[in-house]
Amino acid sequence: MRLFVGLGNPGSKYEGNRHNIGFMVLDEMARRHGFSPWRRRFQGETSEGVLDGERGILLKPATYMNESGRAVQEAANFFKLGESDVVVFHDEIELPPAKVRVKVGGGIAGHNGLRSISSHVGNEYKRVRMGVGHPGVKELVHIHVLNDFAKAERPWVEALCDIVSDNAALLAQGKDSAFQNKVHLAMDAKGFGPKDDTSDK
Repeated sequence: MRLFVGLGNPGSKYEGNRHNIGFMVLDEMARRHGFSPWRRRFQGETSEGVLDGERGILLKPATYMNESGRAVQEAANFFKLGESDVVVFHDEIELPPAKVRVKVGGGIAGHNGLRSISSHVGNEYKRVRMGVGHPGVKELVHIHVLNDFAKAERPWVEALCDIVSDNAALLAQGKDSAFQNKVHLAMDAKGFGPKDDTSDK
């Protein structure tokens, strides 16, 4: 079993924010894989289903970003899951838009959602880092991630959510490199490959 966590802030005012791309991916996963209707529990919303034979629990914390770890801890404890069973989808300003990187453990790069999860369940969980670009100035980061994706960005955001969802079973199977490669090839095929592919942080 895997616990797939999407990071974001609850409420309609945030749903189009760059910070909410984790929620967007989970919504698409639930739709594309026929998961159960969302229901409130574990200080968030969950949906359950099967990805290529592997049971999956989708979790969208309703605690706001800075307290995401409370919901993750509650769900992980209930299902008796360890850090290695947790997969977190989140926005990443240190990657160019549309680029995806998967890693286990490591630093949190100032991401408050990851900081909260690491403090509640440990640091050795899988992160699916989805690039949303950097505004160029540190002082503008907060505004950047809490603003909606621009209209011109929506096509690649929707394509990325679709493609990540289609290949999520590879993450459940521990085939992180295969997942990453398939996502990038599919995005390139749609003409949405990252414009700046020099970042590999």
